[in-house]
Amino acid sequence: MNIGWNGSIIRQEEAVISVYDHGFLYGMGLFETFRTYGGKPYLLQRHLDRLAEGCAALGIRGGSELSADKLTAWLHQLMEANQLTDAYVRLTVTAGEDILGLPSGDYEKPNMLLMVKSLPAPNPSLYQNGRELALLKTVRNTPESEVRLKSLHYMNNIIAKRELAGSGAAAGAEGLMLTKEGYLAEGIVSNLFFVRGGHLYTPAIETGILPGITRGRVLELARESAADTGIAAAKVEEGLYTWVELMEADEVFITNSIQELVPVTSLRDLAGDCRTIGNGQAGPITTKLLDAYQKDTR
Repeated sequence: MNIGWNGSIIRQEEAVISVYDHGFLYGMGLFETFRTYGGKPYLLQRHLDRLAEGCAALGIRGGSELSADKLTAWLHQLMEANQLTDAYVRLTVTAGEDILGLPSGDYEKPNMLLMVKSLPAPNPSLYQNGRELALLKTVRNTPESEVRLKSLHYMNNIIAKRELAGSGAAAGAEGLMLTKEGYLAEGIVSNLFFVRGGHLYTPAIETGILPGITRGRVLELARESAADTGIAAAKVEEGLYTWVELMEADEVFITNSIQELVPVTSLRDLAGDCRTIGNGQAGPITTKLLDAYQKDTR
């Protein structure tokens, strides 16, 4: 497999990160995950803007200098080198080498890695029959700064993933973390939405969740296509919600950049008891929002 390394294309076995890279030593780094449609990266500028804001917060200079045009050209070279027409893409910026100890200034020489792999094969039944969402004991940790960064600090998510694997949840289930106060937060690799009485709800950024790029676009689409989806613009809300409120939902779905909008048709509590959402299939608002999203990608 070929990977992108600081603007070039090299074999993966040739890529070497210094033991003094603060991405390795202290988790000082950020990443973005996105996908292509017809060879074009979707919502790329939004991903780069989030990356640039994170680099500025961490004092990683140069992390915001990669333009959408330059990255797209680099990505196309990498996809061609790996014989991919569409790809799952991860762009990583590490702080680069520095002292053994905490730095006193900014990081001047970050490293940039670009990785691709084949997209998962389409699974139409997933978007009709949905998946299970299992409540976890693992609490969503508080953000590193005022707003959560998509940083290399991923231990919380990995601990949650390990809990999910040993929980007895259905194959392919997603895990749901709450805040320490008990409010709905987010999935291990997804943002959460639910519908009740024609209202669309999602946990607020103030809960410490990642401000997902797909999450943001779905909120926009819900307001823009209110007449088509059956949601009034005034009924799209971000706030603090509980597991009990989620259990009363008419529809539930989760979002991320790779799988788009995935219906949740079963909720599993900590005791292992499951509740079917709606009739056990994707609800009408979820289906219409997914259609609007997929049209937007084209």
